[in-house]
This record gives sequence, C-alpha cells and structure tokens, in this order.
Amino acid sequence: MTRSETTGAPAEKQAAKRTRNPEKTRENILKVAMTEFADKGLTGARIDEIAAKTATTKRMLYYYFGDKDGLYRAVLQRAYEEIRYEESQLDVDHLEPAEAIRALAELTFDHHEAHPDFIRLVAIENTNRGVNLVQAEGLPETQAPAIRTLDRILQRGQDAGIFRTDTTALDIHMLISSYCVFRVANRYTFKALFDWDLTGAENRPHLRAMIGDVVLAYLQQPGKV
Repeated sequence: MTRSETTGAPAEKQAAKRTRNPEKTRENILKVAMTEFADKGLTGARIDEIAAKTATTKRMLYYYFGDKDGLYRAVLQRAYEEIRYEESQLDVDHLEPAEAIRALAELTFDHHEAHPDFIRLVAIENTNRGVNLVQAEGLPETQAPAIRTLDRILQRGQDAGIFRTDTTALDIHMLISSYCVFRVANRYTFKALFDWDLTGAENRPHLRAMIGDVVLAYLQQPGKV
C-alpha cells in the first residue's frame, strides 16, 4: 500500500464528515472568523489563517461565503442576530413596564460584557462607515423585533401614566446601547486615564444597576418624581 493510499483515507473521511454536516461547518467558520475579524479587521484578517483554524478548507470558505467580504458580512449579521435572539428569549410581557425596561437593559449589559468581539466588530464597522453592514441582506428585518418589544413596553408605561410620552423606542435603545457599548469598548482607555476598571468584578453590580436606574430616571413622567 502506498503512502498516499494510507494517508488519503482519513482526509476523505474528514471531507465526508464536513459534507454531511454543512451547518456545523458553517457555524465553525463563523465562530473562528468572528474572532479573526474582531482582532484584525476586514483588511488584516486572512482567509488562509481562518481556514487553518477551522475544521474545513479555504475552498469551502469560498463555497459557503463567496469571498472574504461575504464572510465578513455574514459574521456581522450573525453578531447582531445573537443579541436579538437573546432578547427574544426574555419574557417581558408579564413584567411591569419598569421591571421590563430594567430586564432588557441588564440583558444588554450582560451580553456585551460576554461578547467583546461583537463590540470590537461594531467599532471596526463604524470606522468603515458601515459600508459592509448596509450590504448584509435582511439585517434590518432581524433588528425590528427589538424595537417592537420596546414599543410595547413604552406603550404600557405611557398608558399607565408612569412613562413620559415624548420619547420613542429608538431613544431607549440608543441610551441602553451607548452605555453598554461604552463600558466594554472603552475599558482600557478608561482604566489608563482614571485607574478604574469598567469591567472589574468589584464594579459590576454597581454599573449593572446603574443602567436600569438611568433609563428609568429618563423615562419618569415629569411631575411624578
């Protein structure tokens, strides 16, 4: 038996496994690519390096995503879909409006802390002026449920007379997002300037409670204080 014959069988088996598990292969690629793009950006990341860290080949990356830009857009889409999925699992309709707002704020706080690659990707994409994000197919539609959920909570609070009526779901989304993104994105510069770790375990309970307090203080109906 030749060397090529003895070494070819395992490779064929691995290829067969990849063919039988296309979704698993795709997920593996996205996971590795997310870290690579977050670390090096679209320009710095290399398809060869991504393929080497996955259970597939460079050819298969092109098969699934077309090119590096296509893979990058798929990573961006997956990153945003993940937080929307987590939000969809949170049952806020049975909560009082103030409790529901706090629950959503704290979920965002927890998600961003646990997914620093997502924050880095957002920063990179804003540096690139969002040129890739706008090309991600169907992304606006996947974000819409988050705004609809906030709309329902706001409406319930406004109907009850406890939330101000001159604000929108996008206002609240922006407020929550800006706080939670800042905490992760600026942890190193903030620590260097003020010697205070925004993501330190000792500061976490205080900062996690603060985001809910801030949003609810803003939503407070004038005259209800």
